[in-house]
Amino acid sequence: MNSEKNIVLIGMPGCGKTTFGKAIAKELQRPFYDADDVVVEQEGKTIPELFAVSEDCFRDAETRAAQTLATKKGCIIACGGGVVKRSVNIEIYKKTGLIIWIDRSPAAIVGDVDAGSRPLLREGAQKIYDLYHERLSLYQKAADYTIVNDKASEDVMRELIDCIHTI
Repeated sequence: MNSEKNIVLIGMPGCGKTTFGKAIAKELQRPFYDADDVVVEQEGKTIPELFAVSEDCFRDAETRAAQTLATKKGCIIACGGGVVKRSVNIEIYKKTGLIIWIDRSPAAIVGDVDAGSRPLLREGAQKIYDLYHERLSLYQKAADYTIVNDKASEDVMRELIDCIHTI
């Protein structure tokens, strides 16, 4: 395992990026960063405030956060679900990291994500299906590795750790 490489987690809101990212970081004793938290810290505004200006405003801030995070070494990074909407973000992260897509079905996400807490999902459950289909090819193209989150959390975690150990 290359301990200098960052592990960058991508996927839909509610797929498990932050939950698994924190657990992986703890198990591997690596720093963890949530890209959305870095956006808020760097911009001095909440994500809903940035989206209130425009989605482009948020996406610009997300790219700046990617530039900051890509300078780190050996960390686990959980990206926002829409990070793949701008190919420049993926290019930035690939310079210093490997990208793992946590693929979780829209039906599973709808079952346990509070859509009201996610700015792009406030339109309701159908939005999750629409976003998944809109972003599917972007996730596939961006991913160096794919882990399907369709089983017990412990099993998904073991697959992620095994995948990282092969890197």
